[in-house]
Amino acid sequence: MNIENQILEYLKLNPDSSSSSILKGINSEKSLATLKRVLTNLITKKLIETIGKGKSTKYRLSQYFKLFENTDIDTYYSKEIDEREIKETFDISIIQDLLPNVDLLLQSENLKLEDLQNEYSKNISELTKNEYNNELERLAIDLSWKSSQIEGNTYSLLETERLIKEKEVAQGKSKEEATMLLNHKDALDFIIDNPDYLFPLSLSKIEDIHSILIKDLGIDRNIRKRRVGISGTNYKPLENEFQIKEALTSVCYLINRKSNVFEQALLALILISYIQPFSDGNKRTARIVSNAILINQKTCPISFRTVDSIDYKKAMLLFYEQNNITVFKRIFIDQFEFAVKTYF
Repeated sequence: MNIENQILEYLKLNPDSSSSSILKGINSEKSLATLKRVLTNLITKKLIETIGKGKSTKYRLSQYFKLFENTDIDTYYSKEIDEREIKETFDISIIQDLLPNVDLLLQSENLKLEDLQNEYSKNISELTKNEYNNELERLAIDLSWKSSQIEGNTYSLLETERLIKEKEVAQGKSKEEATMLLNHKDALDFIIDNPDYLFPLSLSKIEDIHSILIKDLGIDRNIRKRRVGISGTNYKPLENEFQIKEALTSVCYLINRKSNVFEQALLALILISYIQPFSDGNKRTARIVSNAILINQKTCPISFRTVDSIDYKKAMLLFYEQNNITVFKRIFIDQFEFAVKTYF
């Protein structure tokens, strides 16, 4: 166990400890000066906070610790579903109290995303309109394929390209699978053609995107009126229609108030999925709304093409069960980098 994890484990059991108490408690051979540098780094990561000043300074886990706790996803899922200690019910305070008061991105993460965005802006400035549209079309096909694959669609990427470009339905595939893919493309075309439609973000506008995505799929439109279950977890989303509407409205308010486009897009991805406002199509809607946020602010959209579907689901379930954003945040940053490097 590295020294950061030793400190965090110690503070779980011994809150409000001085640096000298921590050094003694973890039985480290590091110097006190080295320990204080590590403590400063943990503060920067928002994992711990201080109380008092000078020689009276003490350390404790921050109120954001669970949000940013470094979690080994393989170790976490080595326990079966009923063995995991989780938050089984939806927590509105995450949206209304915790997330409005914290920056989700570390300074280093934000700088990386900004550098990538600058690269994207430079690249597209050198493209003709036709070249840019071709790249956007390629990304849209990839996103339609991957977003559908995450939901169990069995079309290959090549079959998806043929379906979208040539309207050629793949042999042995269901009509519903083709419809799901074509709906994705329609939703993406809509936000590309109407980049400012969703903003300011509102419940009704999210419902509009959902309606495009579930057209002709036999899925109920608008906010659900009955309970839903999620495979692979004991987390239970809200059941009451009015509470669901309140939660989604709070998400819109939170996103509209944030000034960082990457945080806005990340919050949309996670929180729409967390609420599960619709009977089906929640994560699909979250991915399209997230991309609408990026496109509206002339930021590179994301296809998620290289993310493993199981890894995506595991990262999302980790947020459902522990309200931990760390693993999903890595996916978001990696996929943004992939999009900039691959399409433009």
